[in-house]
Amino acid sequence: MSEFVSNSPTVLVTGATDGIGYATARRFVDEGATLYLHAPDLDSGEEAMTRLVKDGAEPLRLNLVVADFTRLDEVAGLADRLAATLPALDVLVNNAAVAAPEGRTYTQDGLELTFQVNYLAPYLLTTRLVPLLAAAGGRVVNVSSATHAGGNIKWHNLAGEQYWPLAAYAQSKLALTMYSRWLAEAGGASFTALSVHPGVFRTGLLRMYGRVGRPADEAAPILTTLGSPTHPTVDGGYYDGLRLTKAAALVENPRARSRLEKLSAHLVESALH
Repeated sequence: MSEFVSNSPTVLVTGATDGIGYATARRFVDEGATLYLHAPDLDSGEEAMTRLVKDGAEPLRLNLVVADFTRLDEVAGLADRLAATLPALDVLVNNAAVAAPEGRTYTQDGLELTFQVNYLAPYLLTTRLVPLLAAAGGRVVNVSSATHAGGNIKWHNLAGEQYWPLAAYAQSKLALTMYSRWLAEAGGASFTALSVHPGVFRTGLLRMYGRVGRPADEAAPILTTLGSPTHPTVDGGYYDGLRLTKAAALVENPRARSRLEKLSAHLVESALH
């Protein structure tokens, strides 16, 4: 990590090596932010950093951070390194996600891959970065999906007795949307948290929707706008683009949100110990 640039907002974008994440990272830098670009591995991260510089980004505003979200110990290590480096974090965009594999797949932590990468890893990262977010009065923007509305939390068997890729993906995005609401309530007035379905774009996740998407660059203005402290938002809200809209019933259920948080904390603790 390079030296912190104190006169600009500090932004962490996960899954920023391509697609929506890269486009969002580039726009934040163009708007004057000090960027922490998350990559799942060093090679893809360095390639993304090189592209940003070629696209005109100021190198001193760029910082590469690496963590494989299929390994929760790496996610915890990333959070610890950031906490030791930064006095505050203005914006966290939890964008990293995978399309559910065709067959049920488990991580080295023993968890269903889609649930871990799309939800449990951002849950762990965000939870550990709360002090930095609170210090800045910052914002958490969780990239959800309209598919969350068709999801369900399989409380006793997250992988399900029968595996369907779209169901696994929808469950992961439902959990992330529920966490966004829980986080907003837990954080009180110290920071803002929200979730957003940015739209359907041409990324690696497009096959989940089965239709043609728009260029990924078009998603960036949505995420940077929602991440801006000058843009009014509803804390804990779920957005379709820039429009506040109704989330799935479980998102509105406080008992379900509390149950998910307890389950998440248990899964993370078990995996890390």
